[in-house]
Amino acid sequence: MSQLWNTAHAQGTTQVVMPGETMVEIFWNAVAQRGARLMMREKKLGIWRGWTWNETGDAVRQIAMGLVAHGFQPGDCASILANTRLEWVLADMAVLSAGGVSNGIYPTDAASQVQYLCADSSTTVLFVEDEEQLDKALVAREHLPKLKLIVVMDMEGLTRYTDPMVISLDRLREMGEAHDAEQPGVFEQRVTSRRPEDLAILIYTSGTTGKPKGAMHSHAALAYIVRGYNQVLRQDEHDERMLFLPLCHVAERLGGQYFSIYTGTICNFVENPDTVPENVREIAPTTFTAVPRVWEKFYSAVTMAVAEAGVFQQWVYKRCIGIGYAVSDRVLKQQAVPLWLKAAFHLANLVALNNVRRMMGIQRARILVTGAAPISPELVRWYLALGLPMLEVWGQTESCGGSTAMPAGRIQLGSIGTACPYNEVKVDPLTQELLIRGPNVFMGYLNQAEKTAETVDAQGWLHTGDVGSVDADGYFRITDRMKDIIITAGGKNITPSEWENELKFSPYVTDAVVIGDRRAYLTVIIMIDLDNVEKFAQDRDVPFSNYASLTRAAEVQALIQAEIDKVNRKFARVEQIKQFHLLDTQLTAEDDELTPTMKLKRKFVEQKYSGVIEAMYRPS
Repeated sequence: MSQLWNTAHAQGTTQVVMPGETMVEIFWNAVAQRGARLMMREKKLGIWRGWTWNETGDAVRQIAMGLVAHGFQPGDCASILANTRLEWVLADMAVLSAGGVSNGIYPTDAASQVQYLCADSSTTVLFVEDEEQLDKALVAREHLPKLKLIVVMDMEGLTRYTDPMVISLDRLREMGEAHDAEQPGVFEQRVTSRRPEDLAILIYTSGTTGKPKGAMHSHAALAYIVRGYNQVLRQDEHDERMLFLPLCHVAERLGGQYFSIYTGTICNFVENPDTVPENVREIAPTTFTAVPRVWEKFYSAVTMAVAEAGVFQQWVYKRCIGIGYAVSDRVLKQQAVPLWLKAAFHLANLVALNNVRRMMGIQRARILVTGAAPISPELVRWYLALGLPMLEVWGQTESCGGSTAMPAGRIQLGSIGTACPYNEVKVDPLTQELLIRGPNVFMGYLNQAEKTAETVDAQGWLHTGDVGSVDADGYFRITDRMKDIIITAGGKNITPSEWENELKFSPYVTDAVVIGDRRAYLTVIIMIDLDNVEKFAQDRDVPFSNYASLTRAAEVQALIQAEIDKVNRKFARVEQIKQFHLLDTQLTAEDDELTPTMKLKRKFVEQKYSGVIEAMYRPS
């Protein structure tokens, strides 16, 4: 049933759910209080297996004491090189429980990047997921004199492998259990060895403008932010969520893992990044946080399914979603929804809309959260028409994640919401840059005092690099990144993200980068949605042999031109796209053009495809 008229579920609470001044204290207090209750699930060999808080606590204690047995000292750093999986959480909490500093590394990083991150963080223990990640670690260790131990989570293909520095996670647990029995009281000493002001975790920035920088977050900041999140978007032990975004990213680490530990929300781990659509239908989470690309993919899947349906089914969907839009538009305007329209929506829900939500696996969702990148307002409006509030949050690695959030009962399209109650947000009157201040702001960049001084001023304001505005009601809007704003040769200021979001609303476009700084007109580089464009080509007998030939097909070029024409009509002539280029290589997270959260890197794309860009500005 629609949540549009009942937003009480999203109201936060200032009540302390789980006491503790560090994440370690919060975790162990949660284990003591929740005991035999379900904490996490993972799917292995086609079966979902649950972990209780007690089981998780036992495993974390064993791993922590295994680290102690290998000489891991309070303040030492351990890094985790793995996809989002249950063992990631076990390793992370074990490192913190042993008094250490925990750092995550994207599994898509190359060996050279692993080497840099481990060296910069002075990593002494490296957890790796499997044989593939172990290979990177073995290449990197030649240049890592401080690295003492490599722990492998999944030993498939490595049962006969021997190396004095390499140990399986299972073996580490066995050694930890034995060491714990031999050294009573040591574990309790380690758990209480860190003070709130001590460094707890490192989260490295994506490095789009240079070498990655290690953002330092204290134990106090982690405890503060999870309590703060519950003031904005309340969760509890009756909720279930899905963990699938990278756990080395601030969104899933703090807003997923740590927030769930604090609230008791059950965490379900997807099998792998490719099984997200299947797993979400199995889990049917009650609270769902994702990046815009995920929400765009869901919308595209529904759009294509409707296009392939019969004429009658298309008519039913159009009528039902039309009723949903009528309701959502009134809600957005803070207008009362008349009884007849509520009744019509109830019928539309029974006939079609609930089936659409079920198709995506969000039929139980109380609320949807989007963040980490701008999202099209029309996409938010579509989810609202389905009866699901989609709330945009905004923040940064340096602010422990969300610093603004959309109020569930007062949604404004195109806005990132109001300042969260646990921090201050303001617009710099001179530069229009958004600034953040509060206990959630990071300690600084590891080993980079100058970069820290450039980012946090003497008054404690974090300079975000985002340009925006705030209205009389306290709603903030992002114009763009300061470095991304385009000024055309004619002096016109263009916000590329606004155009890009409109284009990504198309089911045939995955991502786009608008070009035009100091140019006579705008152009765009586009990454197509392979599944939908491939289906388009097959349905029309368009010949193609591979991804590159698909992007070059005249029919596909015409398809994308038509999508651009639709968006062009929404903008003034000076803001319209004159030329486009389709990337002819299917990109993955391993490619330099993409960030680990699957966003095109604007500056890198502009540099790598400079020849293509110049060609778009030559006279025909």
